[in-house]
This record gives sequence, structure tokens and C-alpha cells, in this order.
Amino acid sequence: MPTSDTAEHPLSKPDKALFFELSADLFCVAGYDGYFKLVNPAVCRLLGYTAEELYSQPINHFIYEPDREITTQYRETLKKNIPLQHYENRYQAKNGNVFWLSWTSIPMDEQQLIYAIAKNITHKKQTDAERNALVTRLTGINQKLKQLNYTTSHDLRSPVNNLLSVFELLNADKIQDPETLAFVEMLKSATQNLKETLNNYVDELQQHDSLHVELEYIPLYEMYESVTNSLRSLLENTRTSVFTDFEAMHSIYFNRPYLESIFLNMITNSVKYGRPDLNPVINIRSEIVDGQPRLHFSDNGQGLDMEQVKDKIFGLNQTFHDHSDSKGIGLYLVYNHITSLGGHIAVESKPNEGVHFTMTFKSAPEAS
Repeated sequence: MPTSDTAEHPLSKPDKALFFELSADLFCVAGYDGYFKLVNPAVCRLLGYTAEELYSQPINHFIYEPDREITTQYRETLKKNIPLQHYENRYQAKNGNVFWLSWTSIPMDEQQLIYAIAKNITHKKQTDAERNALVTRLTGINQKLKQLNYTTSHDLRSPVNNLLSVFELLNADKIQDPETLAFVEMLKSATQNLKETLNNYVDELQQHDSLHVELEYIPLYEMYESVTNSLRSLLENTRTSVFTDFEAMHSIYFNRPYLESIFLNMITNSVKYGRPDLNPVINIRSEIVDGQPRLHFSDNGQGLDMEQVKDKIFGLNQTFHDHSDSKGIGLYLVYNHITSLGGHIAVESKPNEGVHFTMTFKSAPEAS
């Protein structure tokens, strides 16, 4: 077998050309000037344009209008000779159809060219959208049912209390008939039992989340490693740096699935809303303040205008950036995981200065 550096590649030039022509993925070469220089037939088939039509217009002409500005920002990052992997945006075909594409782009600075390959992920996006819509709908229905149960139980206590007041005002000494007296006492006892049942039911509704969630001591670094291992490809491809400091508190008394969801959503949000001109940097640390455990998550991303978002930041389906993949579910889940178990969460942020979340958790019960 040839071993020299000049050994011929197993694929001949005609084979390589055939690979380019027949691939179902979208291959293209773009110039730093914002125009396509070369596209394979898959690009033409998906978008419905001829190669000549694609070469004659700036690339932005074919990008779905809401995604043009952010795509331009990421293209500027490519011009700094920084590769871009798994970037998602939408293109609009000649017939008006919109397609989701996931891009891996490699700049060649000396040639002023960008070599890129894209996969059509439209079906996956549609499936995700349907799932999120279903989750949103079911969550809304569940909240309405819980509120109805709580309101009904709460409001029924007033007429029951009024009825008990009537029994207190009733002078039993004036009732001569033993059977009537026994009947009144029976009604009074039944009403008192109904009041106690309603009170217990309201208490159960208020404490439902905490009563049915399993709690345990969870090592923080173990949870961090578990989550980041599942996100390894995302973190590497986006050149994300994550720094941790769990010296002040090595473990936390909490629900494991809830904590995993918190770590997952906070880290992916920091990556998703990173600044195009900076590699994401995430800091996670623990501390104990006045006996209460805390976790801090901060990043160097796009940040938020707190005057605009105010108390809407943790609401369901609330989005504050034009990221095409934002659904407004992640922070809603984080908020509910923490508050349902007696904790609270605060946020500090400024536009283009990142965001800092402070999560305060309920203290663990003392050993008996």
C-alpha cells in the first residue's frame, strides 16, 4: 500500500464529483461577499431555484426574512475564521415554502470562502413544535383544573361556616322533641366534618407538589457531569466554557429530576442566547447564606432588559429574544421546580452583559 504523503486518495476526482452531485445533504461554497459560489443539486431541488438563480442574488435573499439579521451576525463570526457548527436557520423556497436547515460551516480565510453543509431538519422542527404545543395545552388545562379545585374547595367553606354559626345560635334547650334534638346534633356534626374535609383538601392542594416529590441529597458535581456529558457535542461545537465552584456546598437536598432539568435548561439557555462575537462562558457556583443553600448560574450572553421583561421572565411561552428556537418553556420549568419545593429564584441582567440567576433552596430537614 502507498505510504508517502503524495499517495493518491482512494476516491478519484470523478468519484468526488459524483459524491458532491448525488448527496442528499446540501453542499455549498459561499464567498465572504455574501454570494453562493457553488451549490450541489440538492440545494436546487429543495429551494426550487436553478444554480444560476442562486448565484445571481445575495444569500440573504433566500433566507427567511425573520432569520436574516441573526444569520448575518453569525456570518460575520465566520469571517473571523471561526467555524460554525449546528447553526439552525430557515430558508424560503421559490414556491414560498419555508425549510429549517442545520449548518456546519468552515471558513477558509486565505480564499475568502466558506465551505458549508446543511441538513434539512424541517420534519424534526415540526415534531418539536407539535410536542411543545401539546405540553403547553396540557399545562394550561392542568393549571385551570387545579385552580377550579382550589376555588371550589375554598369558596364552599364560607356557606359551611355560616351553617355552623347558625347551629351555634340555635338554643337546643328550647327543643323538646328528643328526635329533633338528635337530628340537629347529627346535622351539626356532619357540617363540622365537612368543614374539616374542605380545610384538609385546600391544604393538600396547596402542598400537592411538595408532598408527592421524592427528595434526596444530590452531589452537585455529579449532577453537573451527568448533564454536561449529555451536552458534550453542543458544548464542544459552540466552544462553550463552563466553570464550577461547589466548595461552599457539595450537595443539595432536592428532587433529582427537577435538579437535572434546572442544570439542563440553564446551560442550554446560556448557549442558545450567547453573543455571536463571543464564545459562551458559564459560571456555576454554590453557597450557603443564613443557613439556606443557593446556586448561582451566570453567563456572558445577550442578557435581558429587565425593565422590559419585569415579572414576565418566568411565565409560560414568554420569549425575549428573536431566536427562532425559543419556546418560552425552559425558565417556566426552572421556576416551578424551585418554587414548588419552597425555594425562590432571582435574576439580574443587562443587555449584552449576560445574565445572573440566584436560586435559593429550602433548607434540608435536621436529622432527628
